[in-house]
Amino acid sequence: MKKTFYFIRHGQTDLNLRGIVQGRGVDSPLNATGRKQAEAFFQAYKEVPFDKVYTSTLLRTHETVASFTANGIPTEQLAGLDEISWGIYEGKEQDESIMAGFKDLVDQWRNNLLDVSVENGESPNALVKRQQEAIQHMLDQKEEDLVLVCLHGRALRILLCHLTQLAVCQMDDFPHTNTALYIVEYHEGKFTIVDHYNTQHLDELDIDA
Repeated sequence: MKKTFYFIRHGQTDLNLRGIVQGRGVDSPLNATGRKQAEAFFQAYKEVPFDKVYTSTLLRTHETVASFTANGIPTEQLAGLDEISWGIYEGKEQDESIMAGFKDLVDQWRNNLLDVSVENGESPNALVKRQQEAIQHMLDQKEEDLVLVCLHGRALRILLCHLTQLAVCQMDDFPHTNTALYIVEYHEGKFTIVDHYNTQHLDELDIDA
């Protein structure tokens, strides 16, 4: 069996712009820039014959791929694609205290302490578990050979690690920005990245207009 996945991060939200922590528990819409990014991605990839579009349960992913689903491509929401939960940080501005907390947390993750989380939040290992369930669901759909998957920044980094057999502690090796694309092929039980961090659709985008 062979499948091809187009994984993209959602478009920009006002909370992204303002440095407010989003995570799984904050359901914000795209802002004007995010809508432009989504349209740029659609124009670049609208001829790709996707069999299915998958999103997280959060509005910002739905809006990012809305032009594809409006064209009649079947879509499905999977909670396993939701962003990691940032617990007590969600909805708060990234001030010095929260930034220090993030740094400490990420340092622990880099040291392979992957069961650590923000208070009331989610660890990378917990996220991996629900992502694996989502991926298995997608693999089980035998008639879907080419799929578009819209998810979130930290979630995308962690997903790319465990799909490609890279240690999850190396998640920050994968760059991401809003609507950046990774194309991943699945064949004979192995996932391979065939297009790494493609942002060409954003090259001509005037985000200040």
